[in-house]
Amino acid sequence: MLLFTPGPTPVPESVRLAMAAPTLHHRTPEFEAIFKEARELLFELMGTDEVVMLASTGTGAMEAAVTNLCHDTLLNINAGKFGERFGKIAKAHGLNHVEIKHEWDTPATAQEVVDAINANPNIDAVAIQISESAGGLRHPVEGIAKAVKEINPEIMVIADGITAVGVERIDVTHIDALIAGSQKALMLPPGLAMLGLSNAAIEKIGEGKGYYLNLASEIKKQCQNTTAYTAATTLIIGLAAVLKEIKAYDNGAGLSKLYCDTARRAKATRFALEALGLHVYPKSPARSMTTIDDVNAKEIRDLLKTDFGVNVAGGQDHLKGKIFRINQMGLIAPYEMVWAVNAVELALAKLGRRSYDGTASKVFNEEYFKSMLKEDA
Repeated sequence: MLLFTPGPTPVPESVRLAMAAPTLHHRTPEFEAIFKEARELLFELMGTDEVVMLASTGTGAMEAAVTNLCHDTLLNINAGKFGERFGKIAKAHGLNHVEIKHEWDTPATAQEVVDAINANPNIDAVAIQISESAGGLRHPVEGIAKAVKEINPEIMVIADGITAVGVERIDVTHIDALIAGSQKALMLPPGLAMLGLSNAAIEKIGEGKGYYLNLASEIKKQCQNTTAYTAATTLIIGLAAVLKEIKAYDNGAGLSKLYCDTARRAKATRFALEALGLHVYPKSPARSMTTIDDVNAKEIRDLLKTDFGVNVAGGQDHLKGKIFRINQMGLIAPYEMVWAVNAVELALAKLGRRSYDGTASKVFNEEYFKSMLKEDA
């Protein structure tokens, strides 16, 4: 079975083997050396002033960012399940919050964020997804963050990059907290979250808020290559292994080549599915996944799994049974991606929607390899 859900993603065999080594105690020089290596590689990935690892899912990092960086009113952009979650976190902690709400296919604009801040001067933090995976939407986060800082540089910008970090290069110039999760583009099992922080964020954190998710205590300890509480040792070992593998990707081309390949794969997949007459759901598609809305979404998804060995994700809430989402994150071999789009075409043929003629494979190959040859020229 090929796993093409946008999290969890397949874990490379080399990384699984690294995590299968004997368990290390987290308070030992041996583990501290691995932690130091993972931390240094994480700085390269995030591009931020500080990095923190948390033994939690991405939601834990979302909560840590909100509770430590918002002291009064949070502005959250809700264009999906995870944008909505930021507002729920604020409410759970007794914070005021203002919400900009959109349908799950519609990105936010810088102007509406500016208008909300001007109308609510107590807003001291803005939370937004870079890639809102509920619908496969890409928000223009960098532009929004720049507009926020032009109004008030003390407003903290929290960017959920859980399905964006490791997918594309993110300009963190105006971002104060960049969130990542282990089970997405970093190709690890769930359970490890990462935060990239700006110097301005560190200053606002001060002594920190809360107990387990107190970022001040974690920063202090992690600068010493340990953690405030028990570390997710196996996942951190895996993180060091996968980041080394990414750095060595394509004979040392590393992240830049990975970003190019992911963008090319996403474009080729989108073109292939559109050539079958399918419709891409979001108005501004993220590179992390291709999301199709279709009257037969559930039937297509079921056939992919039962007949063709391809497991893709469906939709949630009001999109349940109405969309399917194909992962683009991580180190995906082109032949696996070709099979995925070919399987969609076969499913459509089984449903009597169109005759099978190999269109999806042809379009994918032409777009993917044509752009690869141009890149090599």
